[in-house]
Amino acid sequence: MTPSPSSPMSSLSSPAPLVRLVNAFGHPLDIAVAAARTCYSPRIVTVPEVSATEKARTLRDRIARETYAAGHHTTLQHAVFQFTLERVSRQLVWSLLHAHPFYNSEQVSQRYVPVNLSAMTVPRLPGEAMEALFRSAGQRAMEAYSRLTEMLMPAAGQAWFELFPARRSQREKHLGTIRKKAMEAARYVLPVAAWTHLYHTVSGLTLHRYVRALSFCDVPGEARLLIESMAEAVRALDPDFFHSLQDPAPLEETPQFRLLQSLDRKASAAVPPPEDVLTFRREFDAPLTDGRVSLLTDWNVRGEATLADAVRHVLGLPRAALTDEAVIAAVLSPDGNPLLAEPLKLVTMDKLSRCLQLVHYTFRKKLSHTADSQDQRHRMTPAARPVLARQYAVGHPDFVTPALIAACPEAEDFYRTELAELFGAIDRLLAMGADAESALYLLPNAFPIRFDESGDLLSLHHKWTTRLCLTAQEEIWRASRNEVSAVAEIHPAIARCLGTPCTLRRRAGLTPFCPEGPRFCGVRAWSQDISGIRRIV
Repeated sequence: MTPSPSSPMSSLSSPAPLVRLVNAFGHPLDIAVAAARTCYSPRIVTVPEVSATEKARTLRDRIARETYAAGHHTTLQHAVFQFTLERVSRQLVWSLLHAHPFYNSEQVSQRYVPVNLSAMTVPRLPGEAMEALFRSAGQRAMEAYSRLTEMLMPAAGQAWFELFPARRSQREKHLGTIRKKAMEAARYVLPVAAWTHLYHTVSGLTLHRYVRALSFCDVPGEARLLIESMAEAVRALDPDFFHSLQDPAPLEETPQFRLLQSLDRKASAAVPPPEDVLTFRREFDAPLTDGRVSLLTDWNVRGEATLADAVRHVLGLPRAALTDEAVIAAVLSPDGNPLLAEPLKLVTMDKLSRCLQLVHYTFRKKLSHTADSQDQRHRMTPAARPVLARQYAVGHPDFVTPALIAACPEAEDFYRTELAELFGAIDRLLAMGADAESALYLLPNAFPIRFDESGDLLSLHHKWTTRLCLTAQEEIWRASRNEVSAVAEIHPAIARCLGTPCTLRRRAGLTPFCPEGPRFCGVRAWSQDISGIRRIV
């Protein structure tokens, strides 16, 4: 059941998120308890017998309560729920639904699907003037996206046909692809309030965690509407599943609240003093020189030796059997380890490949909100992402400019003007008394997210392989190039085995080298040094 926007419990003036439970395991509580009982049974305890009699149901309820209270929650992961979610802001997806590793989502792409210019989340603001200002600014940004797309079409077309000169004679045939390139850059001006829709699949344990932690995200009002609707849909399937469901934990229980309070800073979601944010920005950005968007800040000092030793240990080889470099090539180069180049990524199932998990790297990163929304989908490279309001400085617009916009002076002037208007509207809303949660829905996709990210070599290898492809989102491609170049300076034997997907397929002897088929980027990247590749689209 979805609360109506006029309901007292609603924090939105726009329609509330639309939630549908489209698939689920039947009898989820019985499944969880059957799994729990099987742990201490000489046989498999079946789901039907868990609730076959009154005595069995009494036992079920006791086991459910006791395992929950004791923290034995893996049993709740056996129950899986698949939802379709509509009328959800991009801000909520970034801040809650995709901010943890335990989910699966397939979301509509802003890169390739035109945005509905009237579809956005509008918070319930105190006063008609505030709501009118919010709607006007949001609608202007939506229209700016449409206009910017048209302005970028000539530059996108020029860049596209430089990659594929033979296609100039069939210009009309490729206009759809060129438009997508223009849309990909134009979307940076869209507010994070823009609606999205997605399939979202989670376990029963994740659903419990959503309820408990919904106040921790940047938009707890919208989160409450969404999560309560998801929980209600599950209750309709099994009224007993949430037998021990806890209320949402208050913001005051979060470590960030307590730390800020101890420092005599405002611990709520209010934006901090601008001078604090500007000082933070300068300190964070200072090392990001020469156009870097990702900087290596920590790593295993003995990374190559650790990897080589681990491989020898798995195979029971003495140190004299193989040099470190030969061992690394055997496990990390696709001609020695073809599993690295195959689509199904069997490396997590292979004993030797799992040695790559012992080498770790940490990076300082600065990506736009829209790029980071894709970056965070790499759930095995976790990051410490910010409380968004803490990085906002009133009166000081802050944004990332895509390469295609920067290459078109007229479009860049328009882009900067429209972003100045959008940031100005946010500042006016805050000055009028709007809370940060509501006002920051107007943040553009271009707003920079400054954060730290870490990962093991196995997970980073997968990420770098996919994101070094020139069809990947531009900023993540640049970040991946920065990261691989940084690894080359400290671990050259490892870096020699890294590259674009087409490079790895070539080394593994797989054809065609490019796995993208008709989406081939137009660059023979398999025969080039990635540090020398430049791109606009």
